[in-house]
Amino acid sequence: MKYKILIVDDHWVVREGLKLVLETNDSYEVIGEAGEGATALKLIEELQPDVILLDLYMPQMSGLDTMKALREKQNETPVIILTTYNEDDLMIKGLSLGAKGYLLKDTSRENLFRTIESALRGETLLQPEITARVFAATNKKEAKLESRESSLVLTDKERHILKSVAHGFKSKEIAFDMGISERTVKAHLTNIYNKLGVDSRSEAVAVSLERGILQL
Repeated sequence: MKYKILIVDDHWVVREGLKLVLETNDSYEVIGEAGEGATALKLIEELQPDVILLDLYMPQMSGLDTMKALREKQNETPVIILTTYNEDDLMIKGLSLGAKGYLLKDTSRENLFRTIESALRGETLLQPEITARVFAATNKKEAKLESRESSLVLTDKERHILKSVAHGFKSKEIAFDMGISERTVKAHLTNIYNKLGVDSRSEAVAVSLERGILQL
């Protein structure tokens, strides 16, 4: 079985580069390309890809606007955002919209496949360099009273689990690290979602970053 990939980026060179790399792996098939969001939405509906590689900055309809449109349509196709080093605030917004991962446009072949595999499993994977950028962008913002109060919402154990999630660890790995069962980790995650008013790992990370709950 081959997984269907849709590449959405306004730079032809980026699309071709990703396509060439993906074609070296028999598990993936690039079924379509788009240079902006409106065209991408049509292709997503027609081709029903398994994963979408999506640029943030595009003419006419940006990557974030495309993700918002997908959410309105209740389309849950995993989205991996293609990014550069100067888009930190947008990366946080993308997380809140459910992005399953981020890839720098000059990422390695191994990171590309690892991130796609994670997205196909329904998991959120942030590469270390991306995580560092997101945390740095968040920590540059002035601390507000609301942020300080929000940090008290979660217990120490819940904050530890959430930070592990932000660094891309799976429930099984977190359970092993903490010496608890995987079921207990998932129960803690459910409590975290309820407290933060979110429905997914990516949203939990995004909200906790915005509120100053997660710190480096």
